[in-house]
Amino acid sequence: MLLRRFGPGRHWIGPIRLALALLGVPYAGGQAGTSCRLPSSCPRGQSFIGRQSVTDSVCKPYTTAAGRMSSSTAPHVKSRCPQYPGSQIKRFPVPDDRVSWSQEWPQYAPVCHTDAAVTKQPPWADPEIGAFSPRFNALDNAVDRTSFEGNYKVVQGKPLNPRGRTGLVGRGLLGRWGPNHAADPIVTRWKVDAKGKKICHPVSKRPVLQFVSIKRRDCGEWAIPGGMVDPGELVSLTLQREFSEEALNSLSASPSERANIHQRITNLFNSPGFQIYKGYVDDPRNTDNAWMETVAVNFHDETGTSVSELPLQAGDDAGQVHWVDVDSSFPLYASHSHFLEMVAKERHANW
Repeated sequence: MLLRRFGPGRHWIGPIRLALALLGVPYAGGQAGTSCRLPSSCPRGQSFIGRQSVTDSVCKPYTTAAGRMSSSTAPHVKSRCPQYPGSQIKRFPVPDDRVSWSQEWPQYAPVCHTDAAVTKQPPWADPEIGAFSPRFNALDNAVDRTSFEGNYKVVQGKPLNPRGRTGLVGRGLLGRWGPNHAADPIVTRWKVDAKGKKICHPVSKRPVLQFVSIKRRDCGEWAIPGGMVDPGELVSLTLQREFSEEALNSLSASPSERANIHQRITNLFNSPGFQIYKGYVDDPRNTDNAWMETVAVNFHDETGTSVSELPLQAGDDAGQVHWVDVDSSFPLYASHSHFLEMVAKERHANW
């Protein structure tokens, strides 16, 4: 679940409202955070972040399967990573039995940290609490502050992570107080031999799926090419925009190449997508007051004649992009392995 560049608007995909942000985590260093209690205001950090935003709408009614949409299986582990990404800040250690807010813990002293780029109040970020009064658990103008997890608690004007303590308060690298909404397009195809026949795994005997994966420049981890949903943007458009920019580098394509990309992408993303997941993301950027949520949708190129024939080219924020075999041994960023496992099970493929 995944910070991006600043930049002007883009206009090459006709029906898509081109925005500025893609998902990621920056690399620059920061300074040590200070310990403070949850209600306290947080000092500004000194690490770097790109752009982010959230959504006020839901995706189109993609096909789902019974039991697939529960977010309870996503572990709240990476959200408690000892060192906060893009900084030297150490989280207050939170053991498994102290994660839940229902567990009283008077000794809990989380570190405060909000990235300096966030506190500068770019368009994708909220002001500090006190400087404005957001409407939590509601549609706040164009910003959707509702959570897929249901209503979350607000204590002394600040929202609480519905999955529990993380060892850090403030917003860290995230722009919004409360949920920060993203969209993850999982584009797959079958792995085939020279004759076009599906290749099966030698152990499981099941056909092997491949998916488009990017290697993030910020942390070097492989990930689904997803990104943040802009205020007022349909999630369906975010899915298409992010894949085009991240995996096909559409922003630098020639007019004729853009037209070809646009047609193939439109055909694929207009096909029946399978909604794999909708909910909380166990993301290392999460804090007690800000967290990632996503809608992950699988778009499958069954015949291998759609995006499979397009040359993959990494966008600005992706170091590499490849078709990668879907396999349980392949490590991925945040909760992305969990998403791929559900895709494999749904399509009766090797995992």
